[in-house]
Amino acid sequence: MEEDFCTVCPRGCPEGAAGRGFCGKAAGAMMEVAEIVVHRGEEPVLSGQRGICNVFFAHCNLQCIYCQNHTISGRCVEERLVRHRGMEPVVDAIARRLAETENMLGLVTATHYADQIPALMEALWARDLHPTVVYNSSGYERVETLQMLAPYVDIWLPDYKYSDSALAARYSHAADYPRRAQEALLEMFAQKGAGLPTDEGLAFRGMIVRHLVLPGQVENSIGCLQWLAENLSTRLHVSLMAQYCPPDVPALPDALGRRLEAAEYERVVEAFFDLGFERGWVQELTAADNYKPHFGEQITFE
Repeated sequence: MEEDFCTVCPRGCPEGAAGRGFCGKAAGAMMEVAEIVVHRGEEPVLSGQRGICNVFFAHCNLQCIYCQNHTISGRCVEERLVRHRGMEPVVDAIARRLAETENMLGLVTATHYADQIPALMEALWARDLHPTVVYNSSGYERVETLQMLAPYVDIWLPDYKYSDSALAARYSHAADYPRRAQEALLEMFAQKGAGLPTDEGLAFRGMIVRHLVLPGQVENSIGCLQWLAENLSTRLHVSLMAQYCPPDVPALPDALGRRLEAAEYERVVEAFFDLGFERGWVQELTAADNYKPHFGEQITFE
């Protein structure tokens, strides 16, 4: 008997009747969401004055060992941290929150539920809700999935975490991350290009690539920026992030147990400008004090 495999992400996990994929989602499981919140801390063109409605999905297909959202992104998430289950409750909660925002909808780590995103969007459209949709992803994607999502996504917001496959294997159990992320970035770029048109300061179409600089891994960061410059465009909008803060988990390897040092970040920022990037955002090093989330009764950020 042939075994079926999940095809939404590069993991390609077997879909056994009782098994769970690497992400922690059971085969055929209903959508699970940890929190739906108005967030004002994203890039200014995504949050404006009133914020974006961010949907934080439970579980994640990458499972980075340093994830700041590890309490909701892990394979096993506490029942109390899953606030919405199933399509209708999620649609209801989004509908309530959207009215408080700039009519922007952020789908945060939704890859493992990508096959349910079309139904989610069509349910919102049926209610005459037409937000600008931002797909906030780890970058570990299948091109076929991105092509399927193209009619439903206005702005791609992928991470590009690793240019070093050994580091990707060590930190995210995905030695193929650089290749998969590069394929995904090329597809997103083919769909949206380097432009990021705005209306009254808010983006409504395009692509922003995020890169989080990790302590002790300057060469990995410079490698990511070099690939973007050489294979996409220096006119691309890049969000360079310094907000790494060690999560409360045991035995982090290498330098992950400390914060990013000023000299490390300065080298990456210098490379950013030397490569010719001019569009985007460069976080202050103090960002690590302001972006640490806490999930519980309601998400908050330090």
